[in-house]
Amino acid sequence: MAQLQLGDGTCLAYDDHRPENTGLPLLLVHGHPFDRSMWRPQAEHFARRGHRVVVPDLRGYGESTGPAVETLAGFTRDLIALADHLGLAEFGLGGLSMGGQIVMQTVRDHPGRVSALLLADTFPTEETAEGKVARNAAADRVLVEGMARYADELLPKMVSAETLRDSPDVAKHVLTMMRDAPAEGAAAALRARAERPDYREVLGRVGVPTLVVVGSEDEFTPVSDGELMHRLVTGSALAVIRGAGHLPNLERAAEFNDVFGRFLDTPRLRPASGEER
Repeated sequence: MAQLQLGDGTCLAYDDHRPENTGLPLLLVHGHPFDRSMWRPQAEHFARRGHRVVVPDLRGYGESTGPAVETLAGFTRDLIALADHLGLAEFGLGGLSMGGQIVMQTVRDHPGRVSALLLADTFPTEETAEGKVARNAAADRVLVEGMARYADELLPKMVSAETLRDSPDVAKHVLTMMRDAPAEGAAAALRARAERPDYREVLGRVGVPTLVVVGSEDEFTPVSDGELMHRLVTGSALAVIRGAGHLPNLERAAEFNDVFGRFLDTPRLRPASGEER
């Protein structure tokens, strides 16, 4: 683990997998209420394939500390500060769920920094009035109760019934991440998502290779949300991971890695011979 100190007292924890080869650098953003270990199967796999893979804990999650932010733009500023610190002028940017919305915010604010997109189990529309009430109520609740009951209730919606039955190690990892998430950071992020803008217009302007992934059994962001983003981003690819819920990168890691790997192998994303990134 490495750390980056920011000017407001924030300390961002991150892993930086740096292989010898020169594949497209990847910056992967976790969802709520998780941490950077969510991306471990992808970080290890794609580093072996020659990609530099950077995986941070968002502010208020995992081992990252600092003043809470209650806008997705605040998370974006942290990501760009990390990319600047690491010398990444351009990179492939991927996110799942809330991480995908932070990715869309980053494309909105810094379109020239992103050379490829992975949007997994996320959606681009602004929050409904009912959703705002629910997210703010959830934020209030975890500040009072802590994360344990909230996490226990979320687990059957986060992963598919098949995952709960056949992959108890994955279910345990997901539950542990949620239970261990700091309540203050989780609450701030819930409020940030309640106030997010509509990203559909942003997706309509995307001009870089884009992969949309969704679990076939996802209750939070169903396949129809993935299909919407696929239609909005011209030339994008859509992959539905069968039997997975909201976290296909963990529930069906091998299939997810295969789909993402084939996307990264497209000619537009491979460096020319001798080229360094």
